[in-house]
Amino acid sequence: MTEPFERLHPAVQHHVVNSLSWASLRPLQSLSIEPVLGGDHALLLAPTAQGKTEAAFLPLLSRMLTEEWKGLSVLYVCPLRALLNNLHPRLERYAGFLGRRAGLWHGDVADSVRRRILSDPPDVLLTTPESIEVMLTSRRVDRPWLFGNLRAVVIDELHAYRGGFGSHLANVVRRLKRICAHYGSAPVFICSSATIANPRELAGRLVGERFEVVS
Repeated sequence: MTEPFERLHPAVQHHVVNSLSWASLRPLQSLSIEPVLGGDHALLLAPTAQGKTEAAFLPLLSRMLTEEWKGLSVLYVCPLRALLNNLHPRLERYAGFLGRRAGLWHGDVADSVRRRILSDPPDVLLTTPESIEVMLTSRRVDRPWLFGNLRAVVIDELHAYRGGFGSHLANVVRRLKRICAHYGSAPVFICSSATIANPRELAGRLVGERFEVVS
């Protein structure tokens, strides 16, 4: 493995090599380690199936262990429920390697599951912008309990938010940042996208931060 890989927490290194049996990381996955571990707002650019999910998630898991994050630390946001359903088992497995949990919340998830999440939040929650809006506005959600420890927000498939669809995401992000600031949290944002024109401009417009581009 290359030098950036050696910066990951030893437990993450162990499971990449022994549980996943990876001989090496893909280029984007190596390049993302430094900015994500450093707490930069990062924009990960690569074509489909180039490991963007792991490029964001592995160094976040490393920070979770090194910095001893507690409670709901990471929101993983996708535009489509089907994509979340596909990703959840994979991210649940990665988190489980390290004794952490990944949960799923969207419109098709049973209310009993949502109640369990609200009473005992997982370390990582996969969700949609629409569901975040529900969490931010529902009277039954204890927002300090749920969002008070939030450290990172991953926005997957950023390119899907071009045009009018992105205005809803931008509004949700503004509200999320505002409520996190109120409770003393300032999450880092990591966006992943297929190759598009002016990706930094899109990420800045939707999230309101300056991004380190990794490609």
